[in-house]
Amino acid sequence: MMTLKPETRVWLEVNGFAPGDDALWVQALTHGSRDEALDYERLEFLGDRVLGLVIAEWLYAEQAGPEGKLSLRLNALVSRKTCAKIAAERGLPLHIRLGKQARGDGGAESTNILGDVMEALLGAAFMQDGFEAAQVLIRDLWAAEFSGDLGRSKHPKSALQEWAAGNKRKAPHYDLVDRSGPDHAAEFTVRVSVKNVGEAQASASNKQEAERRAAKTFMEKYG
Repeated sequence: MMTLKPETRVWLEVNGFAPGDDALWVQALTHGSRDEALDYERLEFLGDRVLGLVIAEWLYAEQAGPEGKLSLRLNALVSRKTCAKIAAERGLPLHIRLGKQARGDGGAESTNILGDVMEALLGAAFMQDGFEAAQVLIRDLWAAEFSGDLGRSKHPKSALQEWAAGNKRKAPHYDLVDRSGPDHAAEFTVRVSVKNVGEAQASASNKQEAERRAAKTFMEKYG
């Protein structure tokens, strides 16, 4: 049976985790490139949901504003990019169990892998100690990001881009669907779509503003 390295156990404890059964935590740190019986994917699936619920409850308790603004912050705070940033700042790359080729290819610094392993560790914490313990852990790890400006006020196109990434959707696609009127008073209509979610469109006197309005409309409708 695989056991945690002493330095990895210390790292987990220093960062608020309380590793008990080694097998659970080894699994959370193991990438598929190791070609072992268990890797982090199932725990990552669970941790993603636990993280989302904890951050949603935290936002509901601490931040006023309509659902749309809460959703923007939620998606920014739980995005893979944010998970990876916190993981990197805490020194997680040294403790990920990667195959030789994957590590040589820079897997330990990959945003996707770092974000997934962080979520897997949260899943392991939930499995071992329950929701309340996971909530305390997440609030500690995410404190700086939560108190900052992440997701508070963004250009609608940036907000939509982050929303799509945070929900593991393909990037938004913009199409110019109509241009009418004379050059001095032209009107542009743009449609933005996210695959398997929906679309929205808006018009303005220039293409850039039409895209901005379309993104804003999309977020109001689906965000």
